[in-house]
Amino acid sequence: MPKLTNQIVTELAKEFGFNLIGFAKAELITDEVNKFEQWLGKGHQASMSYLENNLHKRKDVKEILPTAKSVISLALNYYTDYEYSKDKDKGKTCLPAGKVSRYAWGKDYHLIIWDMLSEFELKLKELEPELETISYVDTGPVMDKVWAVKAGLGWMGKHTNVINKEIGSWIFLATIITNYEFDYSEIITDHCGTCTACIEACPTNAIVDEYIVDSNKCISYVTIESKGEINPEFKGKFDYWIFGCDICQDVCPWNIKFAEQTFVKDFNPTDGETEIELQKILEMSEVEFKEKYAVSPIKRAKLKGLKRNARFLFV
Repeated sequence: MPKLTNQIVTELAKEFGFNLIGFAKAELITDEVNKFEQWLGKGHQASMSYLENNLHKRKDVKEILPTAKSVISLALNYYTDYEYSKDKDKGKTCLPAGKVSRYAWGKDYHLIIWDMLSEFELKLKELEPELETISYVDTGPVMDKVWAVKAGLGWMGKHTNVINKEIGSWIFLATIITNYEFDYSEIITDHCGTCTACIEACPTNAIVDEYIVDSNKCISYVTIESKGEINPEFKGKFDYWIFGCDICQDVCPWNIKFAEQTFVKDFNPTDGETEIELQKILEMSEVEFKEKYAVSPIKRAKLKGLKRNARFLFV
């Protein structure tokens, strides 16, 4: 009898705080990587040239773990029901505030999930000393969304986020490659149907076709990853977003109907802030920035990037 079963691993995953778990066979994902290469070929990755690296590892997880037999996909709900201020016009004496993407309201999810994964994998190896694992949280040469779909966590939405029937798409993904064999999960069929709410709502037309996002036009990419000046053609189209953007998820019917509050308190807005006052950003020093955003995803944009965003939005 195997020491680890789907049921045992699933129960442990839930104990450690994960909302969803699924199991997929560690096999070649040739079709998905071919589509990814086509996406790269069109320049949709913008300046994120690192995405072009290690395509052989993306295609075959055995290039990462030679003994791989299974891929375990995990998801953690990060939805909190806080809102942005309704009144953006704060008068002529000061600048209004910029909206921050929901995922960055609290503590950096990498720090949270890495700790969860570490404890989870340690427990699994206590039960099965022969277990080998290599895990990733939105990092490394793994296609986490593809594996989440293959592991039955949900389907790829037209906005390219994974949607789960029970809790929507406000989820972070983690991927574990392992040498252990499991019973594999049933793949969930696409339930977007004829809905195009996310495509129609995007103010910069970044969703250039169903299931295809052009990073060059995506507000999240432009406000976080891009280091250059913002294209003037986007003036007036950012809807007050200073860090990231949630529009395509906010309008998704699956989120509107099924999103539920996370149990992870660290995902709640730090000091209750879902926005950043632009005046504070423009006057902020590097020391203040590093102290305020030490464990926040916002630090990724750097103070220089936030100031650029603030000037573009409101100056």
